[in-house]
Amino acid sequence: MPNPLYDALIGPHSTSDAVFLHLACGSDVSFRAFADMAGRMAAALAAAGLAKGDRVAVQVEKSAPALAVYAACVQRGLVFLPLNTAYTGAELTYFMTDSGARALICDAAAAPALAPVAAQTPATLMSMAADGTLDTGAPAPPCPDKVIDCSPDDLAAILYTSGTTGRSKGAMLTHRNLLSNAQSLCDIWEITDADRLLHALPIFHTHGLFVAINTSLLAGASVIFLPRLDMDDLIRWLPHATTMMGVPTFYTRMLADPRVTHDLVAHMRLFISGSAPLLAQTHADFLDRTGHLILERYGMTETNMITSNPLRGDRVAGSVGLPLPGVEVRITEPATADTPPTIVADGQTGMIELRGPNVFAGYWNMPEKTAEELRPDGWFLTGDLGCIDARGYLHIVGRAKDLIITGGYNVYPKEIELMLDALAEVVESAIVGLPHPDLGEAVVAFVVPQPHHPPDEAGLLERISPQLARFKHPRAVIFVAELPRNVMGKVQKAQLRTDYAEHFAD
Repeated sequence: MPNPLYDALIGPHSTSDAVFLHLACGSDVSFRAFADMAGRMAAALAAAGLAKGDRVAVQVEKSAPALAVYAACVQRGLVFLPLNTAYTGAELTYFMTDSGARALICDAAAAPALAPVAAQTPATLMSMAADGTLDTGAPAPPCPDKVIDCSPDDLAAILYTSGTTGRSKGAMLTHRNLLSNAQSLCDIWEITDADRLLHALPIFHTHGLFVAINTSLLAGASVIFLPRLDMDDLIRWLPHATTMMGVPTFYTRMLADPRVTHDLVAHMRLFISGSAPLLAQTHADFLDRTGHLILERYGMTETNMITSNPLRGDRVAGSVGLPLPGVEVRITEPATADTPPTIVADGQTGMIELRGPNVFAGYWNMPEKTAEELRPDGWFLTGDLGCIDARGYLHIVGRAKDLIITGGYNVYPKEIELMLDALAEVVESAIVGLPHPDLGEAVVAFVVPQPHHPPDEAGLLERISPQLARFKHPRAVIFVAELPRNVMGKVQKAQLRTDYAEHFAD
């Protein structure tokens, strides 16, 4: 039996001396050197007693060896569990205990601090040196170990969701899930071995790891592998790249830097944005500055990528595009989640559901939660609200949990946010429902004002109110210096609801 991911991503290039990683320090890592490093790690993991199906938790800084750990897990049929480097000991203890991980791999410098954490779990602590040497506590094997057979439905990874609505859930992703998605993205974005991807994303998330790295490995493309977003590094390396994947923050920072010009990026083939909505104004400003129209797409931890604006065709600002090949998307009445679904007409808002080879196998150790969100016939309830226009383009309205019910009426935040964001005095906004003694929830606008054109509350409301039904009018405008965001740039409305829960208490 073959190993689908290894056979597609690593094996075909394992003897190639072409450059896979261009590191910020100026050194390069070839595909052959990367495969060899992964093979040594795979052998070390095998010598430590880890067997197919065992979970391997990894909390390491972004580096070439960090990617090799992922490849080693693929090679041995181990289940890769990447963890945010910002997670605390208490959070790590939960992930380790819940997953039953057999190993926790960390950077050598972090090992002393993490030893007490590992001691509370079934895992063995393993440290990784800067050269990729893996200290597992077992004698180092003399040569790389073999590739373990895996089926398309074997688990390849568990990624824990952010847990903003409760206990973090471990999304189980199979070889089929990851490989089918990488193949579709390479096809629709026309990624080839001639591409050089500028990579400044974290690699503990599906965007930076599976979307960016899996597609590059599959196509044999090289990667400019930057530790993080640093504008000096970005300016230095952009002339050597052909593609870039980022979150909206990347593009707003680029627009704020006068060094980013049309000439600097004239050779670029494609800019891609995801993980959070991109403002229509950012689309327009970037096109005006660089001549490039950013390609926006939509994905989730549980599914990888779902839709994408086309490479060749109309890229619609405010839309996340068309379903990927082999992926079905439909919009249903949210109230029919537990019953046969009611499909809504094009242009109407409802719950986004999808079905396809990219849809995860369920939540680790949470059969009840899996049954709530994954229908028996394979349709996944995303928790996102959206609509499909007459051309088949998907538009995201917001999260179902962000739907505001005020005085018995439904309010979709995105509608009001778009109006506010279009005003010259507003950088961006977030519409949130806050507890209200009379209405149940009241519509509240959190606004980041332009520094040189400070708006006033009455003026903003006066300008948007004529376009909105009375029940949609914000009951308050709260000006903030910035909106709270997670590491991938998503606005954390739950934090706003918590921080301002008592706003209408009196």
